Amino acid sequence: MSTTQTSKIEIRKATSSKISEVDFENLSFGSVFTDHLFECDFKNGQWQNPVIKPYAPILMDPSSKVFHYGQAIFEGMKAYKDENNDVWLFRPDENFKRFNNSAVRMAMPEVPEDVFMDGLNELLKLDQEWIKRGNGSSMYIRPFMIATGAGVVANPSDEYKFMILLSPAQSYYAGEVKVIIAEHYSRAANGGIGAAKAAGNYAAQFYPTNLANKEGFQQVIWTDDATHTKLEEAGTMNVFFRINNTLLTAPTSERILDGITRKSLIAMAEKEGLNVDVRPVIVSELVEAAKNGTLKEIFGAGTAAVISVIKGFSYQDTYYEMTPVENSYASLLKEKLTSLQNKLSEDTFGWTVKVQ
Repeated sequence: MSTTQTSKIEIRKATSSKISEVDFENLSFGSVFTDHLFECDFKNGQWQNPVIKPYAPILMDPSSKVFHYGQAIFEGMKAYKDENNDVWLFRPDENFKRFNNSAVRMAMPEVPEDVFMDGLNELLKLDQEWIKRGNGSSMYIRPFMIATGAGVVANPSDEYKFMILLSPAQSYYAGEVKVIIAEHYSRAANGGIGAAKAAGNYAAQFYPTNLANKEGFQQVIWTDDATHTKLEEAGTMNVFFRINNTLLTAPTSERILDGITRKSLIAMAEKEGLNVDVRPVIVSELVEAAKNGTLKEIFGAGTAAVISVIKGFSYQDTYYEMTPVENSYASLLKEKLTSLQNKLSEDTFGWTVKVQ
């Protein structure tokens, strides 16, 4: 294993690569990782020297607070390789800001911009051969932070570990998705941590999603905790509804994640001249639109999935099947966004950032 120094980052290169063992045509999302990872520890009130090193397990004290009190946050990002083999990030500044917003909400230290961005850039440069060209191919990026301080006293940790993992990816969901609208379970509550990318938010979704899976549905559309009348998110995605020719999505709040794909799609839809209405969407409104034929589309949006078409939904034991529409907003916006991300079209928004 060779060791070099780039800026303030120590780089320890793996002695060999496992890339030849990977079938890039049949990737299972989030299960294959590149040769290296980025790591930086927070101790004694400050961030320590960062390092890029071979991907390997980490050793932790059993009393580390992440295991007992759930101080854990993460982000989801992607990098793309264009026809010239240049690597591009999509709106990394938004991920960085959201990561630190999550850190503040979870009583964790904010990560300095140079640690986050320099570490990400150097890691991507080192493992760039893992990024494949072509629409649908990307490098999924998982920055995360966990509490590593030892002890089971119920207070914030005094030590943390920030890491970045890279995972080559294809499409997240295969095909269209059927969903069930939540009538009892909620993803988040006012005053809670729904707007943070906190690990516990996702753990809390697993049980009701498992119940939905047993009924033949892939995901749950979450409703507000107080009345279960307002539609909020779909599984791990923000959700859009097209009623007639208006694209509806719920506003962000303490309960709803400020999705980067979500805000990008809103901006692109408005540029395309589509009518976009960001407002609370009521369950009864959706059901009525499904009954009278004005509900044209539902789709989820997120970094991993990009856009995932919802083919039908169930509410109060009644299933409403969506009739496919020509020239759908989902297909239009997905084509526009993925073309921009893959540098196949001009980035008039200034969202893409070259790794160099």
